[in-house]
Amino acid sequence: MAPATTVAEARRLVGSRRRTEAPRRRPSPSPSPRKMRPMSEIMARARYAVVERADYSDIICEQCGSGEHPDELLLCDKCDKGFHMKCLRPIVARVPIGSWLCPKCSGHRRVRNFSQKKIIDFFRIQKSGDGKKKCTSNQDIKKRRRRSGSLVLLKKRRRLLPFIPSDDPNQRLKQMGTLASALTAMQMEFSDDLTYSHCMAPRSANQSKFEDGGMQVLSKEDMETLELCRAMSRRGECPPLTVVFDSCEGFTVEADGQIKDMTLIAEYTGDVDYIKNRENDDCDSMMTLLLATEPSKSLVICPDKRGNIARFINGINNHTL
Repeated sequence: MAPATTVAEARRLVGSRRRTEAPRRRPSPSPSPRKMRPMSEIMARARYAVVERADYSDIICEQCGSGEHPDELLLCDKCDKGFHMKCLRPIVARVPIGSWLCPKCSGHRRVRNFSQKKIIDFFRIQKSGDGKKKCTSNQDIKKRRRRSGSLVLLKKRRRLLPFIPSDDPNQRLKQMGTLASALTAMQMEFSDDLTYSHCMAPRSANQSKFEDGGMQVLSKEDMETLELCRAMSRRGECPPLTVVFDSCEGFTVEADGQIKDMTLIAEYTGDVDYIKNRENDDCDSMMTLLLATEPSKSLVICPDKRGNIARFINGINNHTL
């Protein structure tokens, strides 16, 4: 027989059962509607896989419709369509390393315009309400040019000249806006200095004593010109240049005012890396920074993630037929 249970114990058991029961949910008056995303957005974010064909002899260029020069045809890793390297805009100079997506599948954003405030924030321009600085800088430019001219006659050596910014502030903002649009389209950040990252070459690797045969040292006058140009850039007084897009050459630079010979425009900036790490890099605007006696310690500047207007005026990144 089962043991007898008292009334108090029975109440205690019932109470414990009631406390351990899951709370009952009240039925909601109406279910909330589910938000549906369009299929185009889902497909754009979905992972893709290309099924290899058995035969690619029938591949043609989507731009010109020709299948000639198959060695110059690039196959998109998403849509598997072909494109001639010379038919793409801008032209692709060499076969990309790794996966490649056509302009449609890559989803590159269109070049956008920048407002005045965004231009100031983009270039981190130092705001100053003192208008005398600008007048002083222009006077310094004229004095420096007169002094440089006398040195040229005495020493028969040409000195660097500082750039002369446009007088109209709106024109300068327009010039900087074209640069900001080009850097944004290239998915680059603006930087007027060399960048040293932990995964690349350290700052200690860039020393003049490592240069094979020695390094040329700027004169005192040229260093003053360099510092003056840096100060003008920080104030938003940029060189009179505009960045334009050419269908064949990509982004190029046009003069928006008179620029004399031997004028200092900008320093070449970007990420500093060992040249041995960039032997198979497809960046088309690298510039040698240091040629060391030991080749493994030679350095290059890579303006693929960070840079300034020098990225577009060096001439290396412009390819013509």
